Amino acid sequence: MAEVTEAQMKPTLGLTGLTSNAMALIAPGAFLWLTFYLQATEGNTAPAMWLGIVGAVILCLLTALCYAEMAKLYPGTGSSYYFAEQAFLNRDGAWKYARISKFVVGWASHLYYWIYPGVMVGTMGILCGYLVGTLRPTWMSASNPGIFFMMAVAVVFSFSVAYIAYRGINSSTTINLAINVIQITALLIFAVLALKYRVDHPAGSVAWQFDATSGEAYNYEFQVTTTVDKGVSTDTIQRDPNGIPLPKLDSAGKPVPFHVSYDEHDASGNFLAHPTAASVVSPHKLGWVFTQMTVAILILVGFESVTAMGGEAKNAKRDVPKAVLLSLLIQGVIFYFFEYFAANYVLGSGYTMQSAANSAAPIGDIMVMVGDAVFGQGHGQTFMLFEAFTVFLALIGTTLSCMNTGARVTYAMGKDHELGGGVGSLHARNQSPHRAIWILAAISAIIGCVAVSIAFGDAGAPTNAAIATIPHGFWSSVGYTTHDKMAALPNTLLTVTLASNFGTFILYALSCILCMVAYHKHPNYSFIRHTAVPVLGLIANFGCMCAYLVLPFFNIGTKMEPWLALAIATVWALYGGYYFLKGGKAIGRTPLMQTRVPAA
Repeated sequence: MAEVTEAQMKPTLGLTGLTSNAMALIAPGAFLWLTFYLQATEGNTAPAMWLGIVGAVILCLLTALCYAEMAKLYPGTGSSYYFAEQAFLNRDGAWKYARISKFVVGWASHLYYWIYPGVMVGTMGILCGYLVGTLRPTWMSASNPGIFFMMAVAVVFSFSVAYIAYRGINSSTTINLAINVIQITALLIFAVLALKYRVDHPAGSVAWQFDATSGEAYNYEFQVTTTVDKGVSTDTIQRDPNGIPLPKLDSAGKPVPFHVSYDEHDASGNFLAHPTAASVVSPHKLGWVFTQMTVAILILVGFESVTAMGGEAKNAKRDVPKAVLLSLLIQGVIFYFFEYFAANYVLGSGYTMQSAANSAAPIGDIMVMVGDAVFGQGHGQTFMLFEAFTVFLALIGTTLSCMNTGARVTYAMGKDHELGGGVGSLHARNQSPHRAIWILAAISAIIGCVAVSIAFGDAGAPTNAAIATIPHGFWSSVGYTTHDKMAALPNTLLTVTLASNFGTFILYALSCILCMVAYHKHPNYSFIRHTAVPVLGLIANFGCMCAYLVLPFFNIGTKMEPWLALAIATVWALYGGYYFLKGGKAIGRTPLMQTRVPAA
C-alpha cells in the first residue's frame, strides 16, 4: 500500500476515548493474574504486597500530576520526548540543550516502552500454557507450562496485536473501551466471591484445598505417604489412575474433612497467609514495602501513555491532563486496592502464599478453589475459564495500548530524524506509525520469548517432584532440568519486568525534572504543583531505584534479577550515547543546538 511522510494524525479522540486507552494499559484484570505470581516470589516480602500497591500508586500519582501539568502546556504527539524539547526551547538560557534533553528522555522511554509489551506477550504465553494444562493435563502442566509452547504463543500474539495497532487508533480505542467494561466487571465478581469465601470459612471450618496436579479443589484431607531420604522427609499425595488425589480415611472408612487454618508462617518461617484483615493492610517491614513497590510499579504504569496521543485528541489541552489522572485513580485506587485486598485475604492453608509462588497462575488456582466452594464441586474450573477469558482480553488491551504509545514515541523521534529506518512515517490510509509498530512487534516477540525461557527460575523453581510430573514432549517439558539448576538461574520474567520498571523509574524521574523546567518563571507557576510535587516525585522514583538494587543485600527480595536489569539499562544507555553522537554526525547535527528553533 502507498505511504507518504506528509500524512497527518486526525484528532478524533474525546475524554472517554483517551481515558479508555490509558485504562487499558493499567489493566487490573490482566495484572492481578500476572503480577501476583511475581510479587509472591519476592521472598519474605510478600506480606507487604497490598501496601506496596499503595506506595506505588502514590509514586505514580506524583508523576501523573507532572505529566498532566506538562500536557496543558504542550499538547502533541511524543509524550515526554516532546515535552523535553518544548520545555528547553521555551527557556532563553537553555534552548541549546533541547536536542540532547529530548534524546535522553526519548531513549530512556524506549527502555520502558520497548520492553513492556514483551512482558505482556510473555505473560500471554504463560496464560495460554496454564489454560491448556488445565484442560489437557496429560499433555501440558498447568503449573509449569512448556517453554517452547509459551514462546510460540508469544510470537503469534505479538504480531496479532500489532496488526490491530496498524489498523489505526480508532479501532484500538473501540476495542479498549469494550475490554475495560468486561474486565472490570469480571474483576469485581472475583473479588466479591473471594471475600465471601474467607468470611464463610473461618479458621477450623470445613473448607477446600487446591491440588496443582489435577487442577481442582477438594474438601477432604489428602492421603499421603512419607519417605525419608538423607534425613529429609517428603510427603507424596496418593492418586487414583486419573490423577485425582485419594482422600485420607478415618477409622470408619469415611473421608476426613479438610479444616482450614490461617497460620501466618510455617515451621521454617515461610509466610503462608494473613490471619486477619488488618494483617493484609499492614506494612510488616518498611523494606518489604519498597521491594513490593518496585514490582508493583508494573501494574500502574500507563497513565502517561495518553500524552502520546495529543495529536489525535479533539481538545488535547483540556482532555489529555484529565485522562492522565482519571485513568490512574479509577484503575489504581478503586480497583487495584480492592482486588489485591481480596486476593491476599482469601489465602489460607487450602492455598498459601507458598502455593502461589510455585504456580504459573496463582489467581487462576484461587478462582478454581473459590468457584468450587460457591458454585459446587467441579464448577470452579468453569468459573476460572470464564475469568481467564477476560484476562485474555485484558492482555490484548494492555499490549495494544502500550504498542500504540511506544510506536508513537518512536514515530516522534523518527520524524525528528533522531531514529532511522523510516519510523517517522505514517500509513497513508490508517494514519498509524506502521513501521514503528511492526518493529516493536518483532522486538516484543523476542523479549517475550526471553521472558518465558526461565520464567520459573530462582525462587519460583519447581520441586523435583513437580518436574517429574510434567508430561514429556517438546512442547511441554523441554527446558525443565532439576530444581537446584533452575533455582540457580535468574527468573527471566522477573528480570525483564524489572528492566522495564527501571526504564519507568528513569523516565518518570526525568519527567518530574521536566515539569520544573517547563514552569520555571512561567505565568501560571505554582509552588505546590510545579516544585513540591515534582521534587517529591523525583525522590520517590530515585528511592525506588535504590531500593531495587540495595535491599537484596539485606536479605529483602532477590539479587540476580535487579542487577541483571541494571546491566540491561546500562548497556542501553551506553549504546544510546554512541547512537546519539554517530547519528547526529551523519546528518550534520551537533549535540548542542546552534540555532534556536521556534517553540510550539
